[in-house]
Amino acid sequence: MNEKMSSGTNAINWFEIPATDIARAKKFYEQIFEIKMEEMEMPGMKYAMFPFDPMKGKISGGLAQSQMHTPGMTGSIIYLNANPDLQNVLNRVEKAGGKITMPKTSIGQNGFMAFFTDTEGNNMALHSNT
Repeated sequence: MNEKMSSGTNAINWFEIPATDIARAKKFYEQIFEIKMEEMEMPGMKYAMFPFDPMKGKISGGLAQSQMHTPGMTGSIIYLNANPDLQNVLNRVEKAGGKITMPKTSIGQNGFMAFFTDTEGNNMALHSNT
């Protein structure tokens, strides 16, 4: 383990989900999680952030549209928190334009997981305790 990364710090501190159409991607994630995402413009990039409180030190991220962000079905998979029950979120995926690729599945004492493809073509996952 990296001596600078103590057991009290997160291995991940931010994530970005690639998008080719930021408005479409934002609408999809707002619908399935029933949230409001804040948009912002940066040089050469369009961005929409998931709700978070920077003072609490919890992991968050956003949607990013730029030449450096290419949606895809391969590579790292991000598990988004869908507590208390991921089925509630999963029920909204197809209505919002995504596709369920693996239904809610038990992972024993670690809760449940599911996979879906978002409107941008990203392979994504959900996790919940129940």
